[in-house]
Amino acid sequence: MEQEKPKYDPTKKYQWEPSSEFTFNGAEFGLILNTFRSILASQDYQLMQLVEKASEKMEFALIKGVENGTVKEMVEKEKPLN
Repeated sequence: MEQEKPKYDPTKKYQWEPSSEFTFNGAEFGLILNTFRSILASQDYQLMQLVEKASEKMEFALIKGVENGTVKEMVEKEKPLN
């Protein structure tokens, strides 16, 4: 008796080995490549890259501020009990 092949269920999570191989035909490869290129060339992506760099600079400035004493930890005052 032949065992039934597993069926894909999009509601489940799947895993594979690092050595697992996936094959694409030329049309599929072109679609994926052109999709990546389109996203990477978009103004939204370019803006997000700038936002990420700006965020890193802000975090660095905050770290330096804490280290040199310019920025101090905010201690929240306890609210009185009524």
